[in-house]
Amino acid sequence: MAVDESPLTRASLLVQLRTGSNHIAWQEFVKLYGPVIYGFARKRGLQDADAADLMQDVMRSVSAAIGRLDYDRQQGTFRGWLFTITRNKIFNFLSARRIRPQGSGDSATNQLLNSHPDEEDGSAAWEMEYQRRLASLAMEQIKSEFQDNTWRAFWLTSVEGASAAEVSKQLGLSPGAIYVAKSRVLARLKEAVETIRQQEDS
Repeated sequence: MAVDESPLTRASLLVQLRTGSNHIAWQEFVKLYGPVIYGFARKRGLQDADAADLMQDVMRSVSAAIGRLDYDRQQGTFRGWLFTITRNKIFNFLSARRIRPQGSGDSATNQLLNSHPDEEDGSAAWEMEYQRRLASLAMEQIKSEFQDNTWRAFWLTSVEGASAAEVSKQLGLSPGAIYVAKSRVLARLKEAVETIRQQEDS
């Protein structure tokens, strides 16, 4: 998948989603935002199955509302609208759990609800999940551009946090070669992320 082919720009993606019949546009939307919604829900204290269910619930809400949505950047971003839907559904989920009779294992949920909800609305965590997803998509796109050792040098040092000396022994490359490989991949990754971000913000 070439960077200039996908993801679709946000505006064109919304236009295509609104027709209700463009399955490719919907798949593109789910691929980009599904992991963001799921990851955000997990960070807000939902268990794996609950976060997956909530993601599906958000997707249903978007599907039902997208036909009535007039996209206007002056009124805020689409991502902001999606964040509001997700945050509200998480709050409703946690509130419903607080009201139901619970076992002692649910004290973490009560703490989440009672710990100054206005102090932090979650927007920073939402944005972090989005940026993480952009990086993941960009890595998928560029990985095939590099030789295996170059990619592994980048992955081990940048993602897994191994030292250049450790990776040098593991891959049989000099520390200088490890640094060069890491720098090459990071430069290309930054470029790919920026391309996706521009497409998303256009």
